[in-house]
Amino acid sequence: MLTLPNLLTLSRIVAVPLLVAFLWWPRWEAGFGIAFALYCLMGITDYFDGYLARAQGAVSRLGAFLDPIADKIMIAAVILMLVGTRHDDDRALITGVHLIAALIILLREIAVSGLREFLAGLQVSLPVSKLAKWKTTLQLVAFGALVLAGALPAVWWIKTTGLGCLWAAAVLTLVTGWDYLRVGLKHMD
Repeated sequence: MLTLPNLLTLSRIVAVPLLVAFLWWPRWEAGFGIAFALYCLMGITDYFDGYLARAQGAVSRLGAFLDPIADKIMIAAVILMLVGTRHDDDRALITGVHLIAALIILLREIAVSGLREFLAGLQVSLPVSKLAKWKTTLQLVAFGALVLAGALPAVWWIKTTGLGCLWAAAVLTLVTGWDYLRVGLKHMD
């Protein structure tokens, strides 16, 4: 139960309140810089917990349960902080039409979690597709860039890159969400 992969997953969950604390004060650029470093570390542990679990033959039910939860908690927390914190121009890092992309991502995360839970009760697994892995990668890059934009507000292209990746992730979110929903509908009465 307390294998290294599971401990890495748990560390991501435990780190979320710390990440939120560093993102709490929008005009504290050093805090956003520390949050960016922590976010990157959390992303690295996300990769290594899965890699180590497979390499060591230590894939566990606890890990399979906690890993997607850790991902969703981290992404939801970052979305809320990037939408809710105001910067020098009294604007959040995600505003206006970009809120739609963030909302698409957040709603899909909730919907797919519910679908997975429903299908698990039917003993049906919903494997992660390669496209969903690309979606996750774009999501991580998008939110990482937007956190970094809070640390380096004068470097305009970082925020632009983050918002571009956010929209690309939102498009893949819709595509993969639809794919998962189609699979799920086959098992519903």
